Amino acid sequence: MAEFEYPRQLRLLTGGDFKRVFDKADFKVSDNHLLILARKNKTEQPRIGFVLSKKNIRRAVNRNRIRRIIRESFRLNQHQLPQVDIVILARKGIDQLENPDVHKLISKSWNRLNKQAFKAQTSEKGKV
Repeated sequence: MAEFEYPRQLRLLTGGDFKRVFDKADFKVSDNHLLILARKNKTEQPRIGFVLSKKNIRRAVNRNRIRRIIRESFRLNQHQLPQVDIVILARKGIDQLENPDVHKLISKSWNRLNKQAFKAQTSEKGKV
């Protein structure tokens, strides 16, 4: 049975973890309200970190709401995601979306990330 926990091992905790993803992202998933950067990692599970700036999402309650929705979606989908370090960057306007719209947006983004990772994996196998 799959575990649906959210322990410390599933989070990007240090500035170095974030810098590694920012410096050389293997995958980028872009949307009007969200940017996802991801880089392959050496752990056995995906890890996630958030950059939700006050400039783009003014009120703390909205930053926390967005973070909570994405974190819950990550927790439930962690077993389908590739083994990558993920940084979620929020863009202006995401705080104007209702909760169901944010759920749809992040689900679509996870699917796009999976497709990019699958393509990269199959192209690597073809080169060998």
